[in-house]
Amino acid sequence: MYDGDTVRPAYANLTQWIDGHPPEHFELKRKEAETIFRRIGITFAVYGSEETSERLIPFDMMPRVFTETEWRKLERGVKQRARALNAFLWDIYHRREIVRAGRIPGDLIWRNEAFEPAVVGTSPARGVYSHVVGVDLVRTGLDEFFVLEDNCRTPSGVSYMLENREIMMRLFPDLFRSSRILPVDDYPQALRRTFASVAPEKCAGEPTIAVLTPGSFNSAYYEHSFLADQMGVELVEGPDLFVDGDFVYMRTTRGPQRVDVIYRRIDDPFIDPLCFRPDSLLGVPGLMNVYRSGGVQICSAPGAGVADDKAIYTYVPEMIRFYLGEEPILNNVPTWRCSEPDELKYVLEHLGELVVKEVHGSGGYGMLVGPASTKEEIDAYAARIRHDPGDFIAQPTLALSTSPTFVDQGLAPRHVDLRPYCLVGETVHLTPGGLTRVAMREGSLVVNSSQGGGVKDTWVLAE
Repeated sequence: MYDGDTVRPAYANLTQWIDGHPPEHFELKRKEAETIFRRIGITFAVYGSEETSERLIPFDMMPRVFTETEWRKLERGVKQRARALNAFLWDIYHRREIVRAGRIPGDLIWRNEAFEPAVVGTSPARGVYSHVVGVDLVRTGLDEFFVLEDNCRTPSGVSYMLENREIMMRLFPDLFRSSRILPVDDYPQALRRTFASVAPEKCAGEPTIAVLTPGSFNSAYYEHSFLADQMGVELVEGPDLFVDGDFVYMRTTRGPQRVDVIYRRIDDPFIDPLCFRPDSLLGVPGLMNVYRSGGVQICSAPGAGVADDKAIYTYVPEMIRFYLGEEPILNNVPTWRCSEPDELKYVLEHLGELVVKEVHGSGGYGMLVGPASTKEEIDAYAARIRHDPGDFIAQPTLALSTSPTFVDQGLAPRHVDLRPYCLVGETVHLTPGGLTRVAMREGSLVVNSSQGGGVKDTWVLAE
């Protein structure tokens, strides 16, 4: 919000607006926002919690603001990354040129638990494997951004991006009238257009799209139902679908209806019990045979999770150079791969200074934040790393930017990250905004909802 002691121009109007209202006004609005969240049912399931498993997402009324110039640079970088990741996914399931060229170790791919031999040689429509790419970004300076990680399977949180904006517009209409904020409400239709653009060749006419959910006990079920409703498509569970010949059908009150595109929100092992886990009750028997024969498109494609791996992440700049012939617009965070002996030695000697993550981890689980850990926690984590070094990467604790956040004492700085959502189909589209996640605890660097983090609206101001 500030450059030294000076309010940055992007926040000038917002600062004047805040100064024009007493603290009691914002406390009333905070309670109103919580009531709306509770009434709508915007919750997040926390697995393994000793308390209630369903929690309200902490919502911060103070938006994060970008100028349009700042956003255009981020947009170019995220789109570049999404194109390179999809080129990589196509390559490793076909010609494997990047491995043959020695740019990335083959073992890192073939031994990856997310690599799916069942789809080797299968070509999804338009060569797209990851149709929704969530790129997690952190800011470390006025003009300096780093990519923390890529999410190529089913990045969650977009419903919060949309609901945050809706609630802010409801709570503070006068603020929106006085600010030129680029809209995000076209995202559901852009998502639908993306899915329609990758319908299989066997699809005749307007494609039928469905969102496949594991069910109401899944942590992101609210988002599954929300997106299906916003797109105007059916929300289905595995038993609602069946395979007959070369196609997938949906059971309806009017009889079977063919489905052309499935936005799956279940993990690969559960998609098809005839191909993956035989004990899965969430998937559709025979679905993979139809997919491989071109009778249905699965978004994102099975096997796309290889690109989520945090060890693979370290090679994305090389992918950009190899596939696109360009230099990366957005840089990775400097990363040590514990699978390398010299880098492992450094990590073990500096655990108290680093952030260490499991290469297959997500949701903020399984991390070690060295500066915030006790000696006992660091020693226990070191033992885990020594047991299986290839399962871990380490990064420095960056001086993450903070964003003004409403807390009990008023406005205070809290660390944030940003997840914009890039849609890849016939075209590559990035909505001007994203999910800003905020660490609600003072000094915390962990922004994940499962770890107590909150969310806030993200503004891109038109120039």
